[in-house]
Amino acid sequence: MARIIGGLTTSHIPSIGNAVPNEDELRNDPYWKPFFAGYPPAREWVQKMKPDVAVVIYNDHGLNFFLDKMPTFSIGAAAQYTHADEGWGIPTIPPFRGDADLSWHIIESVVEDEFDVTTCQEMLVDHGFTVPMSLFWKGNTYSDVKVVPVCINTVQHPLPSPARCFKFGQAIGRAIESYPKDIKVVVLGTGGLSHQLDGERAGFINKKFDLLCMDKIVNDPEALTRYSIPELVELSGAQGAEFILWLTMRGALGGKVRMVHSNYHIAISNTATALMVIEKAA
Repeated sequence: MARIIGGLTTSHIPSIGNAVPNEDELRNDPYWKPFFAGYPPAREWVQKMKPDVAVVIYNDHGLNFFLDKMPTFSIGAAAQYTHADEGWGIPTIPPFRGDADLSWHIIESVVEDEFDVTTCQEMLVDHGFTVPMSLFWKGNTYSDVKVVPVCINTVQHPLPSPARCFKFGQAIGRAIESYPKDIKVVVLGTGGLSHQLDGERAGFINKKFDLLCMDKIVNDPEALTRYSIPELVELSGAQGAEFILWLTMRGALGGKVRMVHSNYHIAISNTATALMVIEKAA
């Protein structure tokens, strides 16, 4: 049977996508050094665990879906996913191999669990997906890893509540662990943490709340499901609502987990950037 080995979380800011190809040159740059310094331990974990599949939970930024047609939950079911820049000038990177069999298994399972998802047999992936993959697989060394993109609406209100996303993650976790093939799966939750890109609160960051979320997502994720979307926006900014993507990842892990590594840094594009490596407890 398939086995979930852990979860990874990271921010996915477009400026990171432009910096990643120059990481070696920027690792001593005062602006970028605290950010990139967090990733070597995470990459070591990935190399040690050697996942066969990465289920990447992210939000589309207008590449596949726009405000006129915005599914709440969508899952890719393609054999390959191609990176397309949605306007940030991020260098195009090699395509990703899909695991269509696992995708269909997850889709059928979550629909049976009464989650209505949009099935995408053709799907482009933007920086919300590609930046995390490039960060954890340095040099785009992800050729041995298949992917399943899971896209959640964080753009067009109404957004799914933290509680519903946590339950959606639990349904994904049950689906993965009922898959009959002997594979190792890592689940990525991307985006955030606190940030607001526009309006009167542009540049808003709430470090105290971010650190609370990073603690609770390991030790008491149910506490985070009690927030409403308006409360999450108030505490973490309009785009900080992307935290529901992290909660979905945590739901998929289920049970008890332990934090292997974390990093938190404020300075990148007025966004609180954070990284976590979480393992399922024995």
